[in-house]
Amino acid sequence: MSYNLVIVESPGKVKSISKFLGKNYHVQASGGHVRDLPKSDMGVDIENNFAPKYITIRGKGDLIARLKKEAKGADKVYLATDPDREGEAISWHLANLLDIDENSKCRITFNEITKNAVLNALKNPRPIDYNLVNAQQARRILDRIVGYKISPLLWKKVKKGLSAGRVQSVAVRLICDREEEIENFIPEEYWTIVANLTKKDFNGVIKAKFYGIGNNKLDLKNKEQVDEILTKIEKHDFIVSKVKKGERKKSPSPPFITSTLQQEAARKLGFTTKKTMMIAQQLYEGVDVKGHGSIGLITYMRTDSTRISDEALQDVRNFIINKYGNEYIPEKARIFKNKSSAQDAHEAIRPTNISLTPEDPNLKESLNRDQLKLYKLIWERFVACQMSAATFDTLNVDISAGEYIFKVSGSRIKFPGYHVVYKETKDETEMLNNNDNEDYDEEENANLPELSEGEKLKLKNIDSKQNFTQPPPRYTEASLVKALEEKGIGRPSTYAPIISTIITRNYVVRESKLLYPTELGKIVTDILKNHFQDIVDVSFTAKVEAELDKIEEGDKDWIEVLNDFYKGFDITLKKAEQSIGNIEVPDEVSDVVCEKCGRNMVIKKGRYGKFLACPGFPECKNTKPLVDEAGVLCPKCKGKVLIKQSKKGRKYYGCENNPKCDFMSWDKPTGEICPECGSFLVTKYSSTKRENIVKCSNEKCNYTR
Repeated sequence: MSYNLVIVESPGKVKSISKFLGKNYHVQASGGHVRDLPKSDMGVDIENNFAPKYITIRGKGDLIARLKKEAKGADKVYLATDPDREGEAISWHLANLLDIDENSKCRITFNEITKNAVLNALKNPRPIDYNLVNAQQARRILDRIVGYKISPLLWKKVKKGLSAGRVQSVAVRLICDREEEIENFIPEEYWTIVANLTKKDFNGVIKAKFYGIGNNKLDLKNKEQVDEILTKIEKHDFIVSKVKKGERKKSPSPPFITSTLQQEAARKLGFTTKKTMMIAQQLYEGVDVKGHGSIGLITYMRTDSTRISDEALQDVRNFIINKYGNEYIPEKARIFKNKSSAQDAHEAIRPTNISLTPEDPNLKESLNRDQLKLYKLIWERFVACQMSAATFDTLNVDISAGEYIFKVSGSRIKFPGYHVVYKETKDETEMLNNNDNEDYDEEENANLPELSEGEKLKLKNIDSKQNFTQPPPRYTEASLVKALEEKGIGRPSTYAPIISTIITRNYVVRESKLLYPTELGKIVTDILKNHFQDIVDVSFTAKVEAELDKIEEGDKDWIEVLNDFYKGFDITLKKAEQSIGNIEVPDEVSDVVCEKCGRNMVIKKGRYGKFLACPGFPECKNTKPLVDEAGVLCPKCKGKVLIKQSKKGRKYYGCENNPKCDFMSWDKPTGEICPECGSFLVTKYSSTKRENIVKCSNEKCNYTR
């Protein structure tokens, strides 16, 4: 029987797409790339216009043989790999291996795995896009040259097994530079004064913050200055001198793109970038949903475009009207502006079927917990982006105490608008630049009483507090992705692999969601900064990314871009080989004494992780497992709490007396007991405060410190 062959990347898509196409189509998966540069050598002929030497990826021989057989018997072969540079390159490699004319209409793309999208793609096939292929090849060759030229130098000068990546090295530098800022930070003293005021027929407290004298803000630097102000204030009444009422509108944020999804999933759900992309891939490829079969629930998740298709816009507007009413939808659909480098052929990340809500019983039954959490986040953000603005009544009050001015401001929600569906995290609102320049806290002072000019308020008490300026916060995965995107480093598909790579290579460690550079990371970064300045230069790396975008757009020749890069790089490499001396990475010394020779044992890293070894090797060959202690006692049996690792590499805290004692916690115990419920306290990272807080381990108890 005659048939057409459709080749996709992931086996996860096969079931969904087969259901749409029927028996006249065979759907097969390539399992990602089928050809790549060899691992044993660089595989790039620099002297011959950077010609790449592609080989079949080990283990793919049987798959390619099967695809060749299927392609030979097919009437037509359609290459339906992902709609990005990598996907285009995979289709190009497949066309070469399967003897398909690259200039024939063999390539189809779709941003969502729905019946309409797939059938429309089949009606509009096109040839392979060489601009996309060449942009991917240029990136791959650039990364290969940097990795295979610098890494051997690091092996020779520092230690074996080190590697340098073109983009990863910049990410490590950002983390190292931030650590240096923190180490060199000198705190500055400052003081705050808050007057707690009351008025007749009002049960609450009006917290007025000291501002200054008249319209001039006065910074409080020391206790003497504060004491002088407090002494003068004692002689005066607190009089309302100015009342300003207003209204403020707050518009919703754009629908998700890759970077904002990774950031918001980290803040709201506690997901790593790797986990977010893994779950998003599952939702995109297709999930078996009761009553629907295998369907793709979201559009393509590697995108930097906020564009929404006309059909999806109409669907979501109709949904909002039917669900919430006409007042919850603006007169015109919201159109969000893309940054200049965005691939507008893509759409934003959105649900493929807006009527399939996160509350749907069939969906709840079919998705696992994490899938449902991420789908809910994407669904709510998309619906909210097309809803009316939230409206607030605002109140700004000046209160005089003699010549001094105290200020209090508050806001009360007037119309919830998109807030009935979704609220952004606080730091994201600033990130997305929604023109909300005023620093309002919607929940603070929401119950301010009516105040009128000339009204006298009663002073309950006055609080003065010494504070110190804080250093910039360490990066989290969310804030690092934000920084990479803002600086033009990497692209949507690279953020998660960048972070995974620098952690795997032990250049960076993640503790309580914060990213710290290791000693090894600092040493390698210093070498690159001193001898390969361009490789870790943020603006240079961003310029290379822009050049790759120009190749994709057809405005730049890919070989010319490689030539321009390699001329300077080759000169730098030769100089570095001469000027870098041998650098020894010192082993971390432990407080464990070797029982055989009395030396303090050092921490080594082997293929199965860290272990303790005697520094007297080879005379003394004593080794033992490394046990990290948390420095607190088990709240159940008073044994030592050890820092352990799960099978998936996630850190947790367990008792040394396991399995007799079953104590276990994902968060670090403090060794203290909760004063409210008696459970043990833990240290946990707060995304809103951007620092660690002490919290009760009992989820039903709200105690925090």
